[in-house]
Amino acid sequence: MLNYRDGDLGAFRELYRRHSQGLYRFIAWRSPRRDWVDEIAQDSWAALHQTRARYQPESLFRTYLFQIARNRLIDLLRQQQTLLASEMGQSDDEQTAFDYLAETAQETLSPEAVLENRERIARLHAAIRLLPGEQKEVLILQQFNGMSLAEIALIVAAPEETIKSRLRYAMRKLRQQLTPDLDSSEEAA
Repeated sequence: MLNYRDGDLGAFRELYRRHSQGLYRFIAWRSPRRDWVDEIAQDSWAALHQTRARYQPESLFRTYLFQIARNRLIDLLRQQQTLLASEMGQSDDEQTAFDYLAETAQETLSPEAVLENRERIARLHAAIRLLPGEQKEVLILQQFNGMSLAEIALIVAAPEETIKSRLRYAMRKLRQQLTPDLDSSEEAA
């Protein structure tokens, strides 16, 4: 980022290559509307470009970029407070952007394995969607974007202990919701 800040456009290409998929996944999980995902991602990269001269490496670049995206999403949510609850996290065809990415990554598996993975992913996604927003956010940042507790704390502006608690509660709720599925699949085996 420091090279990009200093005018190296090749450095931007590398930043985009390294972080575009993670940013997209983060936005796709957090956005209540699929049609916002591309807009927020583009706005985030545009905002990064506009503010590059002021960038200071106070944290990891990824933390900085995700904070830009999170702020843009919050702005959109404030503008669109009339969203229906049933629309949260789903598109018209009931598929999130992450669902699509997960499905296309499985193309090399056998049809039976793909079906089993899709069902497992669908159960996991349904359980994640039921989590309270703050728990869902920290879980996604940690599990799907590999962020540390310190990075997450910077992004969501909360103490690390709060992040730990949110993760613990999220994992407990997921285990409670998915354990019956695990028990029944072990019995079938």
